[in-house]
Amino acid sequence: MNAVADFAVIGGSGLYHLLDDAQSIAVDTPYGPPSEAVTLGTVAGRRVAFLPRHGARHTIPPHRINYRANIWGLRSMGVERVLAPCAVGSLRVDRAPGEVVVCDQLVDRTHSRADTFYEGPEVAHLSGADLYCEELGPLAAAASRSAGLVVHERGTVVVVQGPRFSTRAESRIYAGLGCDLVNMTQYPEVALARELGMCYVAIALVTDYDSGLEGRTDVAAVTQKDVLAVFNQNIAKLRVALLGLLERMPARRGCRCAAGVPVVMTAGEAMVPVSSRQEEQ
Repeated sequence: MNAVADFAVIGGSGLYHLLDDAQSIAVDTPYGPPSEAVTLGTVAGRRVAFLPRHGARHTIPPHRINYRANIWGLRSMGVERVLAPCAVGSLRVDRAPGEVVVCDQLVDRTHSRADTFYEGPEVAHLSGADLYCEELGPLAAAASRSAGLVVHERGTVVVVQGPRFSTRAESRIYAGLGCDLVNMTQYPEVALARELGMCYVAIALVTDYDSGLEGRTDVAAVTQKDVLAVFNQNIAKLRVALLGLLERMPARRGCRCAAGVPVVMTAGEAMVPVSSRQEEQ
């Protein structure tokens, strides 16, 4: 497919209204279909692809999302930078519902998810040191602040399997490990994007205090209804933040994300840079 978009927004259906002159595009990938047809349109004068990770009607639970198809499909359209608004629970008293955290680290507690494009005969090892784009993070924080949101510029998110929410004991363990937030979709989404040399920034909206939060005996068990209520209350500000982020984007990337996976090792062959392999395809 020819390049048709430089940017993508992976989020919920409440963000569709960002796009002007929207059109739906069916995308085929080696990993099956993405969660939904990609909606392509213009935002702030830039071509943007929009993909709802849970499907247009939110029918795909987090552990059943075809993350590889989603990321591969967007990359095949030419996307180099991914903006990923998401809902998170807070593991800290000072990260309150309605506030935004720009994630810079994660802890993976998922299982059985297809989390790499390299399953043999090529063997590749992605550095997990800094999966989130260091260039887009500060821009996302500034855009969110301008939209009227309280912003925390750094945060570690623990990604759980879902679809159930954490037990109180699990929440206490995650907080004890130094995690600030809990989410169900950040992994492997961000890692797959980095494998393909894409920039990825997460604008994480805190929707609830997680069960078992230390220092808050009044915190009730989280419910899906509560999460959606807080998200919907802040959707207008999130739209403004995403628009502001797109307007702040530099024309060219100045980060290290484009490197993707440095080398691929194939049995009986010399090591070949991933960038070269992708160009050949």
